[in-house]
Amino acid sequence: MRLFLSSKAILLLLLSIFVQINVFSQQDPHYTQYMLNTMSVNPAYVGSKGHTVLTALGRTQWVGFDGAPDTQTLSYDTSLGLNRVGLGFNLVNDKLGPSHELYLDGNVSYTIETGEEGNLAFGLKLGGRILNVDWSIGNPNGDGNDPSFAQNIVNRFLPTVGAGIYYYEPEWYIGLSVPNFLRQEHYDAQRASGEVAVERLHYFLIAGYVFDISDDIKFKPAALAKVVFGAPMSLDISANFLFSERFRVGAAWRWDDSIAALLGVQVSESLHIGYAYDLTTSNYNVVNSGTHEVLLRYEIFKQARIKSPRFF
Repeated sequence: MRLFLSSKAILLLLLSIFVQINVFSQQDPHYTQYMLNTMSVNPAYVGSKGHTVLTALGRTQWVGFDGAPDTQTLSYDTSLGLNRVGLGFNLVNDKLGPSHELYLDGNVSYTIETGEEGNLAFGLKLGGRILNVDWSIGNPNGDGNDPSFAQNIVNRFLPTVGAGIYYYEPEWYIGLSVPNFLRQEHYDAQRASGEVAVERLHYFLIAGYVFDISDDIKFKPAALAKVVFGAPMSLDISANFLFSERFRVGAAWRWDDSIAALLGVQVSESLHIGYAYDLTTSNYNVVNSGTHEVLLRYEIFKQARIKSPRFF
């Protein structure tokens, strides 16, 4: 049964929920090409493409900086058909200093039609991560007399429960999500001592719009904000141009952190290759030569491909 809701009302609802949250965040693994890897941000996204999507992403951050973040992601996202259910799996391998975490999450969504073009999806994420911390790796603060660094963490399993809401039409989308409701331990590189701390709730807000500049050119601005109580906000703003539904060129800016160049090419009807180069603008730029991110996305179409102005 269709539920007719005002798209403007949904937009205002999501924004009103978001602005009531203090604008502070803790850094989780993040991606410059988040607009092409949306399931990692919001579980309600799964199934929205209407067919199967395989995505692989590798991110090498702050090249030349010892112990810098190094992340690989592999995801599977598909629609289960007319019952409006989406299913996805996400595997993440993330290294940061002495910490090594392996994430595996299952995502499920249910979508309600809200009019002729609108869709409102609700998503749930269930899974876990395995945390390892070896204090002997690159930790200048690891005082042998400090009990915080007396014992390594080996294969500690931490469950994950997250949720999200995602509204989209052919030209635009907006979503709000919490990747994990459970307060757990994580390696906190933001602390001067670089120790294990209790994780706080993270909130992700993502939005984008596609403008038809001409028959062959589309323009898509997008934004991603990550917030949590007690730490600086992370805000990403990007803009991509799509030429002849084949070549993608864009730029991105991360507040108080970096600027980036974005490139992409639709090699075939199914395969898209994307690349991003981040140039750090924070104090880290004195000891690193930037960040490289490569993305491969392969789409398996259940029917003949439907042309869409979304490219999201």
